[in-house]
Amino acid sequence: MKVIVIGGGPAGILAAIFAARKGDEVVLLEKNEKLGKKLFITGKGRCNITNACDIEDLFSNIVSNHKFMYSSFYSFSNYDIIKFFEELGLKTKVERGNRVFPCSDKSSDVISALNKELNRLKVSVHLNSEVTKIKTKDNKFIGVEYREIKKDEKSYKDKETLNHKHTSKGTGDTYDYNVIHGDKLIIATGGISYPVTGSTGDGYRFARNLGHNVTKTYPSLVPFNIKESHIIKELQGLSLKNIEVKIYLEKREIYKEFGELLFTHFGVSGPVILSASSFCTTYLPDKELLLKIDLKPSLSFEQLDDRILRDFSSVSNKQFKNSLDKLLPRKLIPVIIKLSNINPEKQVNAITREERQELVSLIKGLELHIISTRDYKEAIITQGGVDIRQINPSTMESKLVSGVYFAGEVLDIDGLTGGYNLQVAWSTGYLAGNE
Repeated sequence: MKVIVIGGGPAGILAAIFAARKGDEVVLLEKNEKLGKKLFITGKGRCNITNACDIEDLFSNIVSNHKFMYSSFYSFSNYDIIKFFEELGLKTKVERGNRVFPCSDKSSDVISALNKELNRLKVSVHLNSEVTKIKTKDNKFIGVEYREIKKDEKSYKDKETLNHKHTSKGTGDTYDYNVIHGDKLIIATGGISYPVTGSTGDGYRFARNLGHNVTKTYPSLVPFNIKESHIIKELQGLSLKNIEVKIYLEKREIYKEFGELLFTHFGVSGPVILSASSFCTTYLPDKELLLKIDLKPSLSFEQLDDRILRDFSSVSNKQFKNSLDKLLPRKLIPVIIKLSNINPEKQVNAITREERQELVSLIKGLELHIISTRDYKEAIITQGGVDIRQINPSTMESKLVSGVYFAGEVLDIDGLTGGYNLQVAWSTGYLAGNE
């Protein structure tokens, strides 16, 4: 069987490897100049390969359509991908939150291990090769048309390849177009997040042309823009650990989590915010969301009130503006003082009980308003994609066109941070390739 894989990311590479391992002839087409371009930047360049949680916990960390992943995760689990890389000679380690990384802390080592296996299996890899059309006959896949982006790269030529010329409209540029015939196609083109890595939505176009539905897409695992720019400007660069955030749509709580938050020049980011975006992005920008930050979640209202009272008692003659050094980060203090509506020059022994309790309420619930997410250029993944109702979850094959399979982020499946989205790519890629 001849298998054509579109996309040289994690899902596409793994699909190509397992198809080749079972004896198929495999052609991998990637429009970038190298494989794994997005994989290279994951985990801040360290590559968070997967998460070493119990397999049941994988499902709870998939936000969209987790039930669809049952066959994929049980066929090729997080422990299977760890074993896979160990067998390729890549040692791994487990860090905080069960995140799995290569021991070298280099994503390039992950890509190198995958490349070596592709070479060992004699997978025919074509870089700078952009697929332009998928060919079908009688509702069955028969081949793809692609063009070579680099002019100095030789065209793919074999007995099943046809070369012809095509002139790009409005430019006068002439490109060589090639047609490769095959028995099976795996579409693993990713979403539209980080478009600089080549994720430009090609798979959605292919899917639609084949008759598939594509659900509405959103940037996900992405920072938020905040309405109160004057506050954000003062807090830019401040990182807060061990805080709790709650997000409300009108008066309904839609997200709650404990973790780390970072103030940026436009709003908020950090792990707890990126995860929040998975649950909030569909409401934005049509709705405005309320973000409440509990700066001291380990203390109850009464405990924090007692703590502040003790702090005030020890510096009773100090001005209010100089009394919060032991309680809050230095950069946060001017903002809290301003929002408290307590005169900053007032001596703490003159602050009333009501004023102090208003201060407690502010620290336990600093309010900001989320007006939108950042765009796809800053999103780790795409939420939405090829409608999974038209995909066989046991094989990843299209229910509409025989011989066409989908894998990875192109599907309407997304997870939280921590290696879960890469596991989706590995598991679906394995099923599509191994079928």
